[in-house]
Amino acid sequence: MHGIGWLSILPPIIAISLAIRTKQVYLSLGLYIWLGWTLIHGGNPVRGLTASVDTFLLAVSQPANLRTLVFSALVGSMILFVQRSGGMQGFIRWVEQKGVVKTRRSVRLLSVAVSLPLFLESNFGLLVSGSVARPLYDKFRISREKLSYVIDATCAPKCILIPLNGWGAYVIGLLAAEGIPKPVSLLAATIPMNFYAILALLLVLAVVWFDLDYGPMRRAERRTREEGKFLADGAKPLVSSEVSMAGPREGIPERAVNMVLPLVCMVLTVFFVLYTTGSGDMMTGDGSKAVLWGVIVGLLVGAIAYRIQGIMTLPELSDSLIEGIKGLTPLVVILALAFTIAATTRALGTGEFVAGAAQATLHPGFVPALIFCLACFIAFSTGTSWGTFAIMIPIVLPMARILDLNLPLVLGAAMGGGIFGDHCSPISDSTIVASMASATDHIEHVRTQLPYALVAAAGALLLFLIFGFLS
Repeated sequence: MHGIGWLSILPPIIAISLAIRTKQVYLSLGLYIWLGWTLIHGGNPVRGLTASVDTFLLAVSQPANLRTLVFSALVGSMILFVQRSGGMQGFIRWVEQKGVVKTRRSVRLLSVAVSLPLFLESNFGLLVSGSVARPLYDKFRISREKLSYVIDATCAPKCILIPLNGWGAYVIGLLAAEGIPKPVSLLAATIPMNFYAILALLLVLAVVWFDLDYGPMRRAERRTREEGKFLADGAKPLVSSEVSMAGPREGIPERAVNMVLPLVCMVLTVFFVLYTTGSGDMMTGDGSKAVLWGVIVGLLVGAIAYRIQGIMTLPELSDSLIEGIKGLTPLVVILALAFTIAATTRALGTGEFVAGAAQATLHPGFVPALIFCLACFIAFSTGTSWGTFAIMIPIVLPMARILDLNLPLVLGAAMGGGIFGDHCSPISDSTIVASMASATDHIEHVRTQLPYALVAAAGALLLFLIFGFLS
């Protein structure tokens, strides 16, 4: 069965509202899946439960999803390796001695500088920038909520604005499937029209430079700066404290190379695997294979380097590997549920229903702005920018032809809305990974980031309205 009409919007609305209000992420995501399949099966809760379990098993057994889950678990081991080896502490001392970071502003700028060049794979960029910056944020008493916002707000926008990656290849494929003769040229033309992605990047740069805090973020910054509390009372970070706060045993030399070497090897491996799996074109490479092999090679290089230096024994390496995996179990569970939600959402037909309901009532001048709002709602409800692209592009292109609209403008509106949902939906995988990389509570990340995302969205909406009537 595919599509159940207006009922298809109930699971995402109920689950997202429950998650934000109660902070019970697992319960909310599980409710989304069960309620969705119960509605699909005519309100039968037993059939809904069995279908939920079957969908979960099918989703986590998909090779790309399974590689992502394994990669996410091994990230915990990588974090523990560089901390117990003294590498992270050595890196902090090195950047301080070199004068790279002297102030809170320079720490925030460093996190952006590390994130922006890593545009080939979104979650990988979150991992590296979060891992490098988090101990510095802690040292300078900058909230982890601020870190998760900074790396998340630079993640998806840079990937879509510099589409020399899997994002670009994916959109080009969607455009080609719709019969666009020059999809690469059209994608390039949408870049200056993707107002949300541009404004989101400009806003995060302003926040980093001027330390702009408002809403829940102001309270988080005050708590960290004045009380020295990295997490809010009752917060449940996606990385356990045993991993995020681990340090080397006494007597181990603190050398920056023990952090830099495995991370550099991981980065180079990601590029190499993208190149080889893409037959020489990194844009078409396999992202899930690349990040998995990247973290595996990084762990192997780190383990060999630590043994050669005599700073970690084989039992210590083995214990760190297992403890790191255990520390990221919450993230793996949430990602597995997120993959299941993606399959459930497709079966519900949520995106198609919302898009179809709005299509017949659009005035040409309002079309870009309304397309942006529609894409925002779909992406926030489904937690996937790529899924939103797949839903919106086949709808937007025929509309643009029929109504004689500015094609790059309406396409930029659809893609910008997808990025908005990728930023701040509590069921988005990149939002989840941002929470993990910064070792913060997931719902606190959503709550503190949402006001900033809404500011960028409001600015983008105004621009789409203006350009909609001018073009």
